[in-house]
Amino acid sequence: MSRTTEMMSSSTPASTAVTIPGFESLSVEDSRPTEQSAQSVGETPASAKEPNPDWPAPYYLENGLRRVAPYNYTYKTWCKQRWRGREILDVFESEFRDRPPAYYKQAIETGQVCVDGKVVPPNYILKNGNLVSHTIHRHEPPVSAAPIGILHEDDDMIVINKPSGIPVHPAGRYSFNSVIEIMKSERSPEWIAYPCNRLDRLTSGIMFIAKHPKSAESLGEQIKQRSVRKEYIARVIGDFPDGEIVCNQPILAISPKLGLNRIRAEGKSARTVFKKLAYYPPAEPRVRPSSAEAASDASSPSQESAEEKSRPWIRKEGYSIVRCLPVTGRTHQLRVHLQHLGHPIQNDPIYANQKVWGINLGRDDPNALENTDEDIISRLGRMGKEDVADAVAYHDEMVDQYYKKKAEKMSGEFCEVCDTPLYTDPGDQELSLFLHSLRYEDAGGSWSYVSPLPDWALPPPGFAGPTQVGNLDELVDAVKDENPELAN
Repeated sequence: MSRTTEMMSSSTPASTAVTIPGFESLSVEDSRPTEQSAQSVGETPASAKEPNPDWPAPYYLENGLRRVAPYNYTYKTWCKQRWRGREILDVFESEFRDRPPAYYKQAIETGQVCVDGKVVPPNYILKNGNLVSHTIHRHEPPVSAAPIGILHEDDDMIVINKPSGIPVHPAGRYSFNSVIEIMKSERSPEWIAYPCNRLDRLTSGIMFIAKHPKSAESLGEQIKQRSVRKEYIARVIGDFPDGEIVCNQPILAISPKLGLNRIRAEGKSARTVFKKLAYYPPAEPRVRPSSAEAASDASSPSQESAEEKSRPWIRKEGYSIVRCLPVTGRTHQLRVHLQHLGHPIQNDPIYANQKVWGINLGRDDPNALENTDEDIISRLGRMGKEDVADAVAYHDEMVDQYYKKKAEKMSGEFCEVCDTPLYTDPGDQELSLFLHSLRYEDAGGSWSYVSPLPDWALPPPGFAGPTQVGNLDELVDAVKDENPELAN
């Protein structure tokens, strides 16, 4: 990798209509415990699973979504350390959220769930070394039909521009609808991918896919030594402060099951540098009272001030495009730090969700005085099932539509084959997050890759603003004394 790339080319994904949905495949989601094997998931190539008998992958495109017809699938995983000594039914009821508890009891009793290939009772106690399998009629959620852009490709590495809304690896409810499997369908069933960095499902932008282990190890070592500089771009609520803003708040995972993180003193150290690229006010800014009007109304609160107290987002006019330099790499680091600063990502379904965090959206609450962890976990656990998982829309003209937006949730219908409750199609906020991996570069200047700005970061109609970003010098200068490895 020795050149700077700023243009994106797109390849057209393969598309095949499916008429017969049923076929078998296998996914090994976890490696054995440490005492059984030294191999870890991160050391396994992305295609290390049984080949699929049907080729190409059974995709079909419809209404801007990439879909996969339901098919039979067997999950297999080694007993995790936290599962040992627990009843298998308890593990399934507490660890997995996509089915009701009654389903798991029946699945164990009927042999859909097995241990070491054998049917066991619901009160079976799991032990180290047990291989747990679960065969289902799998319904993958649809994902964006946007193509995976190729920024650069040589004999060692592919640099891609990942679309938002698509997971990188097969995991959870996704298998074929993942970056790795989509790329494989465009190349060959024998193609093996070695991902070098990871992005959340909703995050778009630059990813490195090595073609062989040696190039993956080389880039992985650079990232581990923090000599690789990363820049993200985010669209956040309100007018972000000027200058370089350094957030050093530690981050703690309070619910691994839900992937939920918060600022906590006992969390892992985290550091991010932020800098506003542009601010765009709303199309119709709210008219504020004059000083004289405000003084005359001081003794009797106006209807507007009462509204501001109950709906604080109306004070957040417009949005900012913010550059982000993560010095550390904690889970959801940028999303959590921006929430703490009072400027969460505008369409974040977790950290900008008033139903979950309340009227202040988790701003500056490191001690959980406003919302306990238990309250947040309970509220978030309902999202996507009984409730609609919406982020608050902070465009003033969109606020009144807040509770009317749609998202993936239970449809009330059931699969005719397996009686599984079916979900509706995901809404826009479940296919996109205003967070984009914009740049990766070697601190020494030997290579650099920059993707185009996503559409949501460009100036809106009627406004002038930046369409590209400069170098990272100003952001790096803010932390070069504490993190000299990022400086040239």
